[in-house]
Amino acid sequence: MEPTIDPAQSQPARQDAGASEIVARRHDGRAALIFPDRRLSYAELDALTGRIARGVQGRRRVAVLAESRIETAVAVVAALRAGVPVIPVNPRSGVRELAHVVADARPDALLLAPDADTPPGLSDLPAIPVELDAPGRDGPPGPKALDPEAAALIVYTSGTTGPPKGAVLPRRAIATNLDALADAWAWSECDVVAHGLPLFHVHGLVVGILGPLRRGGTAVHTGRFSPRAIHRALAVDGATVVFGVPTMYRRLADAAESDPELAQALAGARLLVSGSAPLPRAEHNRIRALTGRGVLERYGMTETLMNTALRADAGPAPGTVGPPVRGVQLRLVDDDGAELDRADDETIGEIQVRGPNLFTGYLNRPQATAKTMRDGWFATGDMATRDARGYVRIVGRRATDLIKSGGYKIGAGEIEAALREHPAVSDAAVTGAPDDDLGERVVAWVVLREGASADADELTDHVASELAPHKRPRTVNFLAELPRNELGKVIKSRL
Repeated sequence: MEPTIDPAQSQPARQDAGASEIVARRHDGRAALIFPDRRLSYAELDALTGRIARGVQGRRRVAVLAESRIETAVAVVAALRAGVPVIPVNPRSGVRELAHVVADARPDALLLAPDADTPPGLSDLPAIPVELDAPGRDGPPGPKALDPEAAALIVYTSGTTGPPKGAVLPRRAIATNLDALADAWAWSECDVVAHGLPLFHVHGLVVGILGPLRRGGTAVHTGRFSPRAIHRALAVDGATVVFGVPTMYRRLADAAESDPELAQALAGARLLVSGSAPLPRAEHNRIRALTGRGVLERYGMTETLMNTALRADAGPAPGTVGPPVRGVQLRLVDDDGAELDRADDETIGEIQVRGPNLFTGYLNRPQATAKTMRDGWFATGDMATRDARGYVRIVGRRATDLIKSGGYKIGAGEIEAALREHPAVSDAAVTGAPDDDLGERVVAWVVLREGASADADELTDHVASELAPHKRPRTVNFLAELPRNELGKVIKSRL
């Protein structure tokens, strides 16, 4: 287990570089990165990334094959030190997707582990192996003042209406947003953050790896997620914070029901944080009953990083993602773009945000960038309500989750939450379908718990008893499972 760090005695991490130097620099034996097959101290990470940074310095952009391995984290930190924008590439992308990314971003080289298989779509790029044990040649590059507005990451978003777009995240956005999360979560160099999230998304890479490194703490990545791996991170590596998505927390709760030692290990964590999709209230209650710990939720997206987060000093609030983090302004607007000032947790509007957390635009797509901006406000496309505390409750995406039925605006998210509270329901999704009378009708897609039974009438009556009657599903479809992506978000286009 990592020794407990006394903030008064530990070597302070350098933060004077602000947005220019995203990752804290330490030159001691404190663990920076722990992966299943390797760990690196800050001193080792500094030497490694300095050498690699010297090798990529001067390149325009580099791609990184973002496998769940320590070489991915090393490559990203090295490129950031060199001031070279990084394109994290999903190793499971298809040839067509990879060809689009290469043609659009035109990286100069591909950084990857020496034994990694190069995907066919990237085979024409010059490869730079990230060798952890290569002998040192030159020292790290000398101090270099980097523009906070310079690109740090170019992260490709899923293309729902066309090819994926590269969101350009400047150094300023990453640094200030991680500092805002540190404020919300009392995040310090004493924290050891554990997760098994993919490293080609901002959740796993920016928050889960760069977040603890910016604080001078430790990032533990489990490789593949499993309850056993999280248990080890807590019990052996001394993890104090766990990041996950709802499907991961459901699996942790399932395992903890039969494994008191896992429940005890989770109970010892300082923070349990969930994101990328709503955590059902039933899972909140189950985890608290098993561990005595509540789960904090937060809300963000690629273009904005984290917009809101429940604070560690306020505690969980199931169903909400908390207030805006420090420095982020958030408003709700109606269909005409007029601001909604009703904090009644009922009035639905589209979330718009502005602040230092925003991206600088979509690479090579000025029209797409302009379409999302409203006088400095970024239009997220997410629909939500806000209560008197300023807490935000997400009800869904404008394109797929806002259902206009019988003159009402209905958020799919609140119906999904109500369905998941039925004792027979394991999972649920809600969509809209054309209806000659209502305009759109509410359609539910339901996965029942193993051994449980419920019919459509029972479920629609349940929703009508929990919510206004006009929100009840008109059609209920039963499935074995819902289609989800790597982060647990339901892919409604496949329903």
